[in-house]
Amino acid sequence: MAERVLELDDLTVRFHLKRGELTAVDGVSFVVNRGQTFGLVGESGSGKSVTARAIMRLVPTPPGEIPRGRILFEGRSVLELDDEEMRALRGRRIAMVFQEPMSALNPVFTVGDQISDALRSNLGLSRRAARERVVELLSLVGIPSPRRRLDSYVHEFSGGMRQRVMLAMALSCNPTFLIADEPTTALDVTIQATILELITGMIERLGMSLIFITHNLGVVAHACDVIGVIYASHLVEMGDKREIFRNPQHPYTIGLLNSIPRLDTQAKYLVPIKGSVCNMMAPPRGCKFHPRCTQAMDVCREEIPKLREIAPGHFAACHLHGRG
Repeated sequence: MAERVLELDDLTVRFHLKRGELTAVDGVSFVVNRGQTFGLVGESGSGKSVTARAIMRLVPTPPGEIPRGRILFEGRSVLELDDEEMRALRGRRIAMVFQEPMSALNPVFTVGDQISDALRSNLGLSRRAARERVVELLSLVGIPSPRRRLDSYVHEFSGGMRQRVMLAMALSCNPTFLIADEPTTALDVTIQATILELITGMIERLGMSLIFITHNLGVVAHACDVIGVIYASHLVEMGDKREIFRNPQHPYTIGLLNSIPRLDTQAKYLVPIKGSVCNMMAPPRGCKFHPRCTQAMDVCREEIPKLREIAPGHFAACHLHGRG
């Protein structure tokens, strides 16, 4: 039986704002096993990054709170750890590649100082040993002339190189679990492919587990074993990558797949999903996708469908497959 590394059970994250209450993640449950790559896919505003930050215990409180749910990492409840225990867990066991390198990296410190700071605080390395380790890490992620670039600032790197620096920082303390939040966003196609190859190579070589967050199903096709599709705070479909691509069961997943350019079809135009993500401050009743769904029924406007197993290892939250 596969060893469970991370388990989310009914995770709910809520924000109390001046305009009202916003539930960014609502009842999300999934498991990531040892050595497995899990792709979390959805449009912007679906709750992907908030899920990742909740796992890392980085949701600001206030205005955020986690009113219910569990996050278990290697059998320990993340939500019950004190601040010191959580700091020891971050970096050493769980690491995260944040979405925007320019905002995640400090522009007034050199790249070497920022990476070595994590090494010195988490592993207790001396300044000299930390700098040598940084050179190894920069070389590992494919940055040319790492010893010279060690003392460069963030603005001296291209977008792809900044993403490599973020990856080097995340890998600095040899974590066993990595969360990559949109690591290929705003990069051109060739750089995207390079970063994807780099991440998957690291996972295989170091035996890590991975959560890969993206809005692009085409990207996770190359990087992930299991895919979870999230829409407007709810997990709407989850299953093995091959099963999701061959036999998608939720209308939202089908819409995402139809919007991917394909070479094996004669279709002249892409088929977009009509409308946009609902207002999360005032979401519609029932299934949140029903205003955009071409197959919506009366029950969809009244009841939120539950995620249920429709085939071995394949889950969907849709009234088309029974009311659960």
